[in-house]
Amino acid sequence: MTAQPKPYWTEQEYIAFERTSMIKHEYFDGHIYAMTGASRRHNLIAGNTLAALHSQLRKGPCQIFPSDMRVKIQKTGLYTYPDLVIICGEAQFTDDALDTLHNPLVLIEILSPSTERYDRGMKAQQYRMIESLRDYMLIAQDAYHIEHYARQDTGQWLLQEVTGLETHLTITSIASTLLLEDVYEKVDMMPEHPRISRDIALE
Repeated sequence: MTAQPKPYWTEQEYIAFERTSMIKHEYFDGHIYAMTGASRRHNLIAGNTLAALHSQLRKGPCQIFPSDMRVKIQKTGLYTYPDLVIICGEAQFTDDALDTLHNPLVLIEILSPSTERYDRGMKAQQYRMIESLRDYMLIAQDAYHIEHYARQDTGQWLLQEVTGLETHLTITSIASTLLLEDVYEKVDMMPEHPRISRDIALE
């Protein structure tokens, strides 16, 4: 992401600019950052994951949105575009334009070399501040591997890692199962050394 040259943007200026922009930008602490385009592999994984979950959610109270749905983290002021967003029940938007959501239940990011450090670090930390959030996932592009963070009743986050096309993960908050063979359908990659599956409790 690249910061735009204007020294300081208010939230109102950012929203007005973003609604007319041909490309997407994140906003944080008075600065906006242009988002880079996604690769073919990234788009294929995103489409596969959306299709797999949509088929399970379509007749229930939940909705899944692709990366054009902007999310605002209320406690920090970050505006961002997760790769996939799921809500259940009534969506809460910042205004009548209905394009900035602030009560996601599940967030999914597909890791890219240029954004992986950010997705694992600052963005993940801010996601954990969203009161409505119950699950977020990081999906690898270079291996058949998903990291699933689930909020526990204690407030801790439990990390489960799943690896290999024969594996799956259960997303309890939306009563859905995600098969890795569906996520990585038609995605070509070189074999990777297997990663160890484990559950880790995070503060």
